[in-house]
Amino acid sequence: MTASFLDHITATLGTIRTDGLYKAEREIVTPQSGHIAIADGGQRRPMLNLCANNYLGLADHPEIIAAAHQALDTDGFGMASVRFICGTQTVHRALERSIADYLGKDDAILFAACFDANGGVFEPLLEAEDAIISDSLNHASIIDGVRLSKAKRYRYANSDMDELETRLKEAEKDGARFKLIVTDGVFSMDGYVANLPAICDLASRYGAMVMVDDCHATGHLGPEGKGTPALTGVGHRVDIVTGTLGKTLGGAMGGFIAAAQPIIDLLRQRARPYLFSNSLAPAVAAGSLKAIEIARKADDRRLKLMRNTSRFREGMVKAGFEVLPGETPIIPVMLHEASRAQDMARELDRRGIYVAGFFFPVVPKGRARIRTQMSAALDDADIDRAIDAFSDAARSLGIV
Repeated sequence: MTASFLDHITATLGTIRTDGLYKAEREIVTPQSGHIAIADGGQRRPMLNLCANNYLGLADHPEIIAAAHQALDTDGFGMASVRFICGTQTVHRALERSIADYLGKDDAILFAACFDANGGVFEPLLEAEDAIISDSLNHASIIDGVRLSKAKRYRYANSDMDELETRLKEAEKDGARFKLIVTDGVFSMDGYVANLPAICDLASRYGAMVMVDDCHATGHLGPEGKGTPALTGVGHRVDIVTGTLGKTLGGAMGGFIAAAQPIIDLLRQRARPYLFSNSLAPAVAAGSLKAIEIARKADDRRLKLMRNTSRFREGMVKAGFEVLPGETPIIPVMLHEASRAQDMARELDRRGIYVAGFFFPVVPKGRARIRTQMSAALDDADIDRAIDAFSDAARSLGIV
């Protein structure tokens, strides 16, 4: 390691700090939940949590924890292998079948994370004579996965169906053999749902397939929490669904792809993140299996989540904040400047509200925000406390 290289890295970090873009981490000393505690000067400080992906509040659910505990006793701690060598247990296939049944697909395949699922889905399925047409605000994992593919790449402006049709025509004119439209189901930084009916209509018109990354929807949106395809009535028209076990469905880790049997079979043969990554820990697989079972029946939790979402959104608008429109539990509070978002996060931290500021490169420059996320683990008093804390913090900063 040369001193000049370390000097270069140190200078880069200094620039990140000067630009107000440095991301700090806080240590949580409790299980993930609506109420947590963080380490602060050797003490535990309680916080109201508004920024976890714990939409149904299942991350500390006792039945999920019990299922994971049992798997430790019956199946051990880890697999110490990839799936095709000696890393597939009964619990892995049970989880894959459960995911497929849940989402109405032939089969599913597990990955260490949905980042890996999105990173591994394109390259085995599409070749140089094929085309991928991707929404401009798709998740970074989709962007990276598309880059790894040899397929031609087309991008359309976020949710712009006219531009999507233009790109489909371009792909057709360029002689694309197969065309795949890929979109987030819920755009995670903005909180709104993709126009899947219009996307599927265009796909039918131009002979394209449709892939949806439903990480921020599976488990809590749509009937039984089956996600945005079910929510928008096009579940049977979406060809490939990718998702995560690290958000609504227990919040541990792991991703998946659900699709027709030949697609899943080919991915087992050629998806590099699957072939060359350790199998999910048995406890994670067992806990996730229980989480899906609970989520399918959790209409009460979904109702509470939506009630919390409406209460917070309406209260924040009434308090004078700019919040992006939407129908999901993701409610971005727009502050625009990175430094202002960080200042707001610090003031809320002082008031016992756990949030995070989002700024470039996570969101475009000038579009910094506090992305709040509602959870069924919160109650009315928590929501009212959060609105009051936002209002007080904003007044102290001269924002509202």
